Amino acid sequence: MSTHPPGDLPLFRRRVQDDWIDYNGHLSEAYYVLVFGFATDALMAAAGLGPSYRERSGCSLYTVEAHVRYLREVARDTELTVRTAVLGVDGKKLRLLHEMFAGEPAGDPVATEELFTLHIDRTAGRAAPLPEATRAFLTGLVAPAPPWAGHGIREV
Repeated sequence: MSTHPPGDLPLFRRRVQDDWIDYNGHLSEAYYVLVFGFATDALMAAAGLGPSYRERSGCSLYTVEAHVRYLREVARDTELTVRTAVLGVDGKKLRLLHEMFAGEPAGDPVATEELFTLHIDRTAGRAAPLPEATRAFLTGLVAPAPPWAGHGIREV
């Protein structure tokens, strides 16, 4: 079962499309990441880092590391719900995670993604401090990491 409490962020929802189904008859791995990417975009918008901010400032979040866990198959036409949590914020850095559920966020997730991102000034080509209001907003959402977070791929 998911051990992460819901935060103040809205849930992200997206229905699985037919062209997202692979040759095995379930959601292709690339589309799990696509849906997680949409959830990251929703977090950015909620935190004041949406399209108008990016255009005005020339800054954006860049993912520099991601760890995806594919836990269950997802069928065609499934309504996906992604719950996003902030694990840490520090100046230019943001660590967050997404938990994807088939339907409402209850029981075990079908997939998870943990991200390490940097706030990048695209003109300068380097990391830049997050805006103070954004940092304050995200810091207010910081929650404890679930037991599975912070681990790499396990050896066989």
